[in-house]
Amino acid sequence: MLNNELADNIKLTLKNGESIDLDQKRVKIRENENGLMAISYVAPFFETMDLENFFDEVLTSEELSMNIADTGDFTVRFRGMVDGKGKELPESLSHKIILLQEPVNLDPRENIQLTGFSRFRLRDEISEN
Repeated sequence: MLNNELADNIKLTLKNGESIDLDQKRVKIRENENGLMAISYVAPFFETMDLENFFDEVLTSEELSMNIADTGDFTVRFRGMVDGKGKELPESLSHKIILLQEPVNLDPRENIQLTGFSRFRLRDEISEN
């Protein structure tokens, strides 16, 4: 977008091109250090039914693209959807939590730092010059 205005929706798109828009005013996103995102969505019952229908055939770990406020697509993996609890809501509203994960390498062995930043050297590495 060339202007400074951001869209007010979050778009989730499946590999087959099917997509759904979520109103950002009804969304809260939390993320942990492993890239797991919890998208809390409080909306009228009919909108959460559309959300359930959208994810009905989606398999766990299936990749989809996510676009927040038309800032660009990025890939996430679907981890599941659960009912939100603990909020006192009117009967006309429903609370769903969508679990997504950014595809990152979570194996700590792949993230080992091979070289240090210290200027010190081991005795075996010091030359006698």
